Amino acid sequence: MPVNRNALIRYKTIDVCLKNKYRQWTLEDLINACSDALYEYEGIDKGISKRTVQMDIQMMRSEKLGYNAPIVVYDNKYYKYEDEDYSITNTPLSEQDLKTMSVAVEVLRQFKGFSYFSDMGDIVSRLEDHVTSAKQKTIPVIDFEKNENLKGLDYLDVIYNAIVNKQVLNIKYRSFKARSANTFIFYPYLLKEYRNRWFVFGRRKGSLINLALDRIHNIEIAEKQRFIDNNLFDSQTFFSDVIGVTKNIGMKTETVHFWVDQQNAPYVQTKPFHKSQKLIETQEDGSMIFELNVVINQELQREFFGFADTIKVLSPQSLVDFMGWKFRLAKERYNEIE
Repeated sequence: MPVNRNALIRYKTIDVCLKNKYRQWTLEDLINACSDALYEYEGIDKGISKRTVQMDIQMMRSEKLGYNAPIVVYDNKYYKYEDEDYSITNTPLSEQDLKTMSVAVEVLRQFKGFSYFSDMGDIVSRLEDHVTSAKQKTIPVIDFEKNENLKGLDYLDVIYNAIVNKQVLNIKYRSFKARSANTFIFYPYLLKEYRNRWFVFGRRKGSLINLALDRIHNIEIAEKQRFIDNNLFDSQTFFSDVIGVTKNIGMKTETVHFWVDQQNAPYVQTKPFHKSQKLIETQEDGSMIFELNVVINQELQREFFGFADTIKVLSPQSLVDFMGWKFRLAKERYNEIE
């Protein structure tokens, strides 16, 4: 049942009146107060009926709006809150609303690198103090894969703020291949997570690059640098043909065909490598042939390597040759152990 603005004004007015313990409120007093409030806020000067205010009080007492207001009549004439500390503004959420929000917060708490999410826990705690029907703490029933010891998580906030506020960053960074760290100006555009590692995509010297947060040594806001807006890529579509985070401007989508043996085919079918995955053929022995339309990068290759001898890439030939070469290298490694 929707509540219109005039009704909300009346509820709030009645609430203000009944919170005033130093005055006795008759029904007529409440009618006059509501009439004055409607005139002040809405310009309505025709007044309201006795039945309207009586229905308002009944609604406030009920559970329909979640108020459950303890409105009582004493001396057969005066209205008041039986609980002198009660107010409808003290219960902005129903018990079910609070439970739903608590579950959402438990999910958000998984992202401990963002102070915004951890701060929500304090907000919920304050709400719980005001809702007497929800005194027991709930325990998490959802557990996401996470690595709280991962380096670089403390940079999430500063990078997020820099993206939102269009701030240029001065970053000290060392890639796995570099002998030492170097410092450069960076224009951040997008944060992206992949398998518990965080990356930031942005501009460096006119080119799009991505930086792993766990390789960042230091970040400072470059106050004197003017921010350059993102005209390099569309963050909503740029990763639509990618598994993981490795993609440079100009990399093209290719069609990949691969075979999976009978035992592992159901796993690949029910958990596709990419949203473009299609089942092309089911063979007599239960094995399957699939198709992908993706950029071929190291993340895709590693997905295939994870299935070892249970998967075989059929095309394109360049990927077939690469997979074969890597497996020959692996065989040589194991031969060295013998």
